[in-house]
Amino acid sequence: MNTLTDSQALTHHEIVTRDRWIAERKRLLAREKALTRLGDEVARERGTLPWVRIDKDYVFDTATGPRRLAELFGPHRRLVMQHMMFTPGAEAACKSCSFMADHTDPALPHLDARGVAFVAVSRAPLTDIARFKARMGWRFDWVSSFDSDFNRDFHVSFTEEERARGDVFYNFTMQPFPQGEAPGISVFIKDNDGSVYLSYSTFGRGVELMMHTYRFLDLLPEGRDEGDLPYTMAWVKHHDRYEEAPAAAAGGCCGSRA
Repeated sequence: MNTLTDSQALTHHEIVTRDRWIAERKRLLAREKALTRLGDEVARERGTLPWVRIDKDYVFDTATGPRRLAELFGPHRRLVMQHMMFTPGAEAACKSCSFMADHTDPALPHLDARGVAFVAVSRAPLTDIARFKARMGWRFDWVSSFDSDFNRDFHVSFTEEERARGDVFYNFTMQPFPQGEAPGISVFIKDNDGSVYLSYSTFGRGVELMMHTYRFLDLLPEGRDEGDLPYTMAWVKHHDRYEEAPAAAAGGCCGSRA
């Protein structure tokens, strides 16, 4: 991974007095507040989107047996779904989708408290999902759509014929896509009679909302530091594949070696 050294960071940044820094920070703060207000406005618009009734009877393989889409909600009426890229026959799920999923477990009790269920869905068979889930140590529900049209109907899986034609329908437009699977997030609502509705989906960079590691990196002077990489997330690995950092091996900044 390309990372600026401390000396490079000093070379590329102006050094000023504290008063000058506060003045510059307040100028940026005005921009940040405007962005926050715009985000609130977009969130309100998102909440007013019309819904689409899901009439197709999708059945998923789950750890507790076959379940229909309406049964994935558990006791809740709202469901957030991660479309996780995991091709049948692959050894592991996509590393970028796994990076997304690494942020999910801590949110589960908070989502539950707000009446929201979460589930990940992949085309890989349930046995492969269970194996990889155990390797990653994840707790969230993860089901298989292996024997259904679900992934293709939600435009996160593409046939070889579709890709050979040069364009597939992804992120609400026709475009080339390099793989047979794609990431996404969908939100579903269930009404009192058990009917399920799609209220929202996001794809492409929209899925970054699940990647709050990026929020930390965005605070740094060099930001995400991905400009010189072959592609933006080339640095990401499955979390058990990173080399142990020297500080971690020594117990971290405050750890004891005793």
